[in-house]
This record gives sequence, structure tokens and C-alpha cells, in this order.
Amino acid sequence: METNHQHFLIYKPYGYLSQFVCELKKKKLLGELYAFPEGTMAIGRLDEHSEGLLLLTTDGLVSEHIRSRHIEKEYYAQVDGLITDEALEQMRQGVEIGIRNAKYQTKPCVAFRVENVPDFPARGRKIRDDRHGPTSWVSITLTEGKFRQIRKMTAAVGFPTLRLIRVRVGAIGLSDLQPGEVRAMTSFSEAD
Repeated sequence: METNHQHFLIYKPYGYLSQFVCELKKKKLLGELYAFPEGTMAIGRLDEHSEGLLLLTTDGLVSEHIRSRHIEKEYYAQVDGLITDEALEQMRQGVEIGIRNAKYQTKPCVAFRVENVPDFPARGRKIRDDRHGPTSWVSITLTEGKFRQIRKMTAAVGFPTLRLIRVRVGAIGLSDLQPGEVRAMTSFSEAD
């Protein structure tokens, strides 16, 4: 059975919504970056202030599979302060966060300190001045994706997120994509 579905990788820049339509005026949308075919949908979302790898497809079944708990999603978060081993261990075990006015215990995850500052492209908007204290980077890999989960997790352990970048979905990595760049793919088999 032949399908005519199309698949894309994009480095979602800071300040864009992971959607094509928005009732709010003056919001930047994915359709401004590329002429995606009709029926294209983002697989999962990155909030307006998050950046990085976003997969898009015209195939709802592919979208559902990649959003499932079988596929890992890895994020790099720049956090306020020098993250401690205790905070990392708390996140690994799962922390309590708020989701829609309710408490939610996150699932165990992989979390570790990134020793060398990652070489990501500069963000369009300055994060903050060095005079406000040190920052550190952490890698967090999840198989779930609640609303603003990484930001809530790092805040719950005392290290608020300043910058958040998704670097991997399954085996598909951000690699050398630049902010706003789009690549057409024949499939997302690497996501498995």
C-alpha cells in the first residue's frame, strides 16, 4: 500500500508556536518558516520559549506512534545555578509537578549534568547577564510529555530553566540543523 504522506524535521526557533493557526495576533507560526503541505501537523509541541527539534508529518498514525511512551525525547536545559547531584537524582526518580490544577508525579527519567557548554546557535533574545550568577546545563530524557514538564521539573528541584532545547526524538537528532531550517524526510523510521 503506497502512501503520499510527507515528513519534516525543523529546528523550531525561540518565539514560534508549534502550530499553524492561532487566534492570537502577532504570534509567529510554523507556516512562516516553510510552505508545508496541507494537513501537516506537529508531532508533539515545544512551547513558544523552547527551541529545537520538532518533527512534522501529514500522517496521523506516525504522529501518534512518535508521541507514545515508546519513543524517548531528549532535552538540554540551561538552568539557573550549578545543578547538584541531589537535584539530578530527584529528577531521575520523578518529582511532583502541577498539571492543570492537579499534582502529577513524573515518571523516572534519565538526567545528567552536561559538563561542557553545548555549542547551540545564539538565541535571538538574550537569556540574562553573567552578573546574575552561574548557570549550568542538564540533559533530560523522557518518554512522556506533559505541558511544560521539563521547566516544571527543574523548578521543582530548585533550578529554574532559562533555555530549553529538544535535541533528540528517538534516534533522530538535531545534528547540524540551524534555527528555522526545515528538512524533508522520506520516513521517521529512525525515531523507533
